[in-house]
Amino acid sequence: MAKREFDLIIWGATGFTGKLVVEYLANTYGVNGPLKWAIAGRSREKLEKVRVDCLDTSQREQLPLVLADSNDTASLEDMVARTRVVCTTVGPYAKYGTPLVVACAAAGTDYCDLTGEVPWMAQVIPQVQEAAEHSGARIVHTCGFDSIPSDLGTWFLQQQMQARHGVTAFRVKGRVGRNRGTASGGTIASMLNMMEEAGRDPSIRKLVADPYALYPPGIPAGLDENDQSGPRFDPDFHQWTSPFIMAVVNTRVVRRSNAIMGFPWGEDFRYDEAMLNRSRFSATRAALATGAGMVTLALGPTRRLAQRFLPAPGEGPSRRQREAGYYEIFFHGAHPTCRDDDMLVKVTGDMDPGYGSTSKMLGEAAVCLAQDKPITGGGCWTPASALGQQLLERLTANAGLTFEVIR
Repeated sequence: MAKREFDLIIWGATGFTGKLVVEYLANTYGVNGPLKWAIAGRSREKLEKVRVDCLDTSQREQLPLVLADSNDTASLEDMVARTRVVCTTVGPYAKYGTPLVVACAAAGTDYCDLTGEVPWMAQVIPQVQEAAEHSGARIVHTCGFDSIPSDLGTWFLQQQMQARHGVTAFRVKGRVGRNRGTASGGTIASMLNMMEEAGRDPSIRKLVADPYALYPPGIPAGLDENDQSGPRFDPDFHQWTSPFIMAVVNTRVVRRSNAIMGFPWGEDFRYDEAMLNRSRFSATRAALATGAGMVTLALGPTRRLAQRFLPAPGEGPSRRQREAGYYEIFFHGAHPTCRDDDMLVKVTGDMDPGYGSTSKMLGEAAVCLAQDKPITGGGCWTPASALGQQLLERLTANAGLTFEVIR
């Protein structure tokens, strides 16, 4: 890539999560230091307010501002030509994201985002894959709570299984344990938009239901079926489980990682996710609540009613609430021949998943793209396949995540 003015531009810096990423980068990497970065959006006035809100007085004038508009293709092309990496928090991505991805793929500019919109990814990846391969742009979706802990957690487990036993797990289970946090307004907006599109278009409904929606074209589907929808006892964890709402995203990403890395875990590799519960009663109650919530969001009238009471894009918890949040996710890997050699690892985050931890993960993914030696060429990747060990080390060093072998 020819020398660019910036290593990294934060697109959508004026939004709630965008401001958290700005604050994180300023605190962790400084301004106008070895990492050359800028913030971008439509309004100079709002961008200047971000500098005031997020930076020390001495830093404010040192952080460059870039003006661009999602509805102005030329402005997006000008912006991406100035930087090595674009990091975007502007969603719903199905509404606002495609022109930016197309511009990055054409310009050879690396890209990362927070999307969990499986139908959009399934549509945009084939659209830009060839251009990204040709230009060298690495397009990396799902760089927040969905789906870095799941994707890198599975990758970490498989690395440890290979190192210890010389094989990989033929099946991995992701199980969400203790956690505290609130759903992001942006995530909710993306989910509502996806539900609305699915209600209008049967092809979108089909993509949402497809366990292999993010598989590369021409590769036969594996053995996994629909995501868990009710209470279920898990003998590997000796606990009851209930559906995990983000499984519809995370499982597709993990399966795609295995496929685009050349099936290092086998073509028959299986992966699923659920939440751990204390009892059958609590699992049943959680499953019913999740099911009722999904039905509410799937139906137009009730979706519009629920929208009045849900956080809107740009809204989020206070710093105190973010810092009081946490999460832990366990990954059980089944040894292919000796179940006594099954492995269990744990991934933890030190802030609420939807805002505090997500903003740090996205920031580190962007810096990883900007500063670390590439391990892949251009194309559409996942966090594990594109960034792997480099990102894991950044997350544990800077972003409050841990990756630990339990047994």
